[in-house]
Amino acid sequence: MIRRLFLAALATGLASAALAGTGPKGDGGKTAHDFGFENIDGGPLDMSQFRGRPVLVVNTASRCGFTGQYDGLQALWSRYRDRGLVVLGVPSDDFGGQELDSEAAVKDFCETNFSIDFPMTTITKVRGAGAHPFYRWAEQALGSARAPKWNFHKYLVDGDGKLVAAFGTGVEPDSARVRDAVEKLLPTS
Repeated sequence: MIRRLFLAALATGLASAALAGTGPKGDGGKTAHDFGFENIDGGPLDMSQFRGRPVLVVNTASRCGFTGQYDGLQALWSRYRDRGLVVLGVPSDDFGGQELDSEAAVKDFCETNFSIDFPMTTITKVRGAGAHPFYRWAEQALGSARAPKWNFHKYLVDGDGKLVAAFGTGVEPDSARVRDAVEKLLPTS
């Protein structure tokens, strides 16, 4: 009985620490600011440029049943960007081959159909051994249960580069859950 209580307490403590991004999962003290992507327009997109600002990192796909979430992502970005929020779209073809074939096609699709003007990366692997280092770090920090299982998985990073939340595909980007988490990270207006 005591052993079970100890193991339960240990598991709870590890889960809480991992959610805060400070868990003993061996992330080497890294933060999101230690990673970079390639910009959809070409050139580097270093996460360090967002230091001091919360970032919602979302793996996206253009031909997915959840592609309509682009509307919510753009609405969230429009609502909070002046207060510091960054929405970062990470197109991925990892789930059912639902991304277009080129960055130019993705960019055109997003601008034409959803008026997207938040930053986006090149088409990027977000799962498996070949996943982008940011996604491997996030999975290591939060555990595999909080890794992307489908398109439009969302990670929220605070201004210090720590992972503070993960939202599955079914959580709409403009939902109260996401807005409340974002607002806690923003300066009051």
